Amino acid sequence: MATYHHGDLRPALLRAAAKILEQEGRDAIALRDLARRAGVSHSAPYRHFSDRQALLAALAEEGFALLAAELEGKPWREQAVAYVLFALANPERFRLMFAHPVPDSLRMLVGGDAVARATWAMVHGLAHLILSGHFAGEDPEALVRRTLAEVRFAQRSA
Repeated sequence: MATYHHGDLRPALLRAAAKILEQEGRDAIALRDLARRAGVSHSAPYRHFSDRQALLAALAEEGFALLAAELEGKPWREQAVAYVLFALANPERFRLMFAHPVPDSLRMLVGGDAVARATWAMVHGLAHLILSGHFAGEDPEALVRRTLAEVRFAQRSA
């Protein structure tokens, strides 16, 4: 059992947990295992996370920050594409993120705009459908762009 002090433990635990999440899934994440991988005592992670759920919530929160950074400053069509590409690059983290309440920072992207909310819902659903294999063999970026164009056309035709 390791007993030395790890000066950067919280970020190290989150990095290790993110790696396990993407490679093995959320069920494989255990605080004791993370402590072993970090070379610290089995109780050290509890100084940063009260329990496994708190660690998973921190992973989700970190995921939302990464997603927000991907979306920031892009026009809405490019945000839609970036959203789906983020989901595809981080499938397990993306699923975990939406197993927890959505933070205010992401809600602010759509605000009270009904069209923005509807677009987010559509793009989010599209991301989940792609992750589930319902559009296997299709280029995700082209699929998002085509779907947005079709919805825009339908809006103008209505």
